[in-house]
Amino acid sequence: MSDTEKNNGNVTTLAGRAQPRLAAAVRDVPALTIVAHPQLQRVGDRLLLESLVTANKPAALSRNAPDFTRPGGLMGLPLGDPFISRTPVRLEPGPRGGVRLLVPEDATSVSVAGAPVTGGREFTSEEVNAGVPLVLAERVVLLLHRASTAQRASADDLGIVGHGEGIQLVRDNIARVADLTVPVLIRGETGTGKELVARAIHDRGPRRSGPFVSVNLGALSKELVSAELFGAERGAYTGSTKDREGFFRAAQGGTLFLDEVGEAPPEVQVALLRVLETGEIYPVGGHAPVKVDVRLVSATDANLEARIEERLFRAPLLHRLAGFEIHMPRLRERREDLGPLFMHFARQELDGLEGVEWLSSADPRAKPWLPASLAVRLVRYSWPGNVRQLRNIVRQLIIGSRGLPHLRVDPRLEQTLDADALPVPGSALSVEAVPAPDAEPEAKPQRRKPSEVSEQELLEALRACSWDLKATADWLGIPRPSVYVLIDRSSLLRTARDLSPEEITRCYHECAGDLDKMVQRLEVSKRALQRRVRELGLER
Repeated sequence: MSDTEKNNGNVTTLAGRAQPRLAAAVRDVPALTIVAHPQLQRVGDRLLLESLVTANKPAALSRNAPDFTRPGGLMGLPLGDPFISRTPVRLEPGPRGGVRLLVPEDATSVSVAGAPVTGGREFTSEEVNAGVPLVLAERVVLLLHRASTAQRASADDLGIVGHGEGIQLVRDNIARVADLTVPVLIRGETGTGKELVARAIHDRGPRRSGPFVSVNLGALSKELVSAELFGAERGAYTGSTKDREGFFRAAQGGTLFLDEVGEAPPEVQVALLRVLETGEIYPVGGHAPVKVDVRLVSATDANLEARIEERLFRAPLLHRLAGFEIHMPRLRERREDLGPLFMHFARQELDGLEGVEWLSSADPRAKPWLPASLAVRLVRYSWPGNVRQLRNIVRQLIIGSRGLPHLRVDPRLEQTLDADALPVPGSALSVEAVPAPDAEPEAKPQRRKPSEVSEQELLEALRACSWDLKATADWLGIPRPSVYVLIDRSSLLRTARDLSPEEITRCYHECAGDLDKMVQRLEVSKRALQRRVRELGLER
């Protein structure tokens, strides 16, 4: 995207909170997306590392901070896994747009594609663009990649899973063309979901009440393809004992989807061009044209321009078919969507089977259902068959793991995934190359007895710390549990559980879902308020 494009006037900070900023430019920045987590509902949550680009400052990552959010969402949570250390690892700007990962000795164990990180590791800009799998404590898998700061929450995902820039552009293009009548050509490798896009165009367009007819031209007999498409009169060919309607007339008033249109024989190409120019078809054996009212959506994984040069495809037909083009991204170009796609297919396969409850486990200490080693293999694989291949592999894993509390990987599948994997990214940093902290840690405030803190002082400290209870405890010099006790005893304060559902709902809508604004207005802990919001089903 252009550096001059603007977002909605906000810029998302490291903690995922929107802060006012005039004319904030949309840009691509390093990001971390959760690919695997013991709590599977966290898969797909994202953290934008804007500080690496906008301020040239490092970002710290630990168990308790910062918050990961759904792309376009307002509320988030830290990684929260009890096996991840509170001591943060650091991500900082590297040379020429790269990213440097620093892992202190007492921090969480981190590995990159199975290679343990000792001290630090440096990734080039190209490696970040391709996607770097980071494994924390052998339980949580994060993908370091690039993402746009213009994260958007879509009210309608059009039946397409994923939040990557490539798939969001596909959604935008569907929305732009769905209500028009122009032919659409969908281009992309096999298995990328071209028919899914065609159906979305039909379902969002004015012909949605009409039929949607899908035809794979590559699967039709070359001798009968014309009759299959345009219909035939009885006796038009050997074995024709009755009139054949044909796919064009079957799609009357609706949409006809022609997959593998590059495989159309020359005589069919001429007939398709005639239909697009006149709206008329000639059934095989017929002598009078038949009017049809059909929207044509076609798809191909072939290089039609090369086929034109080889005189295998007609240039005028390409120009007619491509009234508007939509290009489908390859799965290896949208690795940040692998986790959500995997979970989407897993839910479909487990529907009606035992084990679906494992997808919603809330036990923070449970063994991950999706092993980190498997998640890393999925991220590193090249996916020649794209999303269709991923769905088949998910089905194989689900069936092969029936009755088990976690996924089991067949050795042959491991061999397949490892045989065509990306190389291990990054180069190790020597211990000497790992920079010392920028400054000595601040001296801890002098400890006090909780009984020395007055109600008014507690209230002022909470307001000064934006109702962050840990920061309030540090401010007052008392243990964090004591803050909870003082709040419970105070006559000036209330907790999130004291708020009625009506008050929370009203505040949520008045603040447009902005949790920070809600905290300031309701004057309660952010984390506790977020739990109440989720319990009430308000979070989108």
